[in-house]
Amino acid sequence: MADNRVVQGRMVTPKKLAELVEGTSVMDAEPISDADRDCPECGSDVLTVGYMPSVTEFITGYKCQDCDWSARES
Repeated sequence: MADNRVVQGRMVTPKKLAELVEGTSVMDAEPISDADRDCPECGSDVLTVGYMPSVTEFITGYKCQDCDWSARES
């Protein structure tokens, strides 16, 4: 599976995708994968990435490939 994916017309790394979801820099991110869901705003494909915004926290982030929608779960 490729490490980088296209999101809103730009190639992003796992860390950059996590930063798009979080809104700030993150410490580390796992490989990007396809989420088994469609975007609630535009119906397009959603990607998921696990990441650590801090040493003690792990977040699962979701980001639409085509629009601004994103969500996070701790």
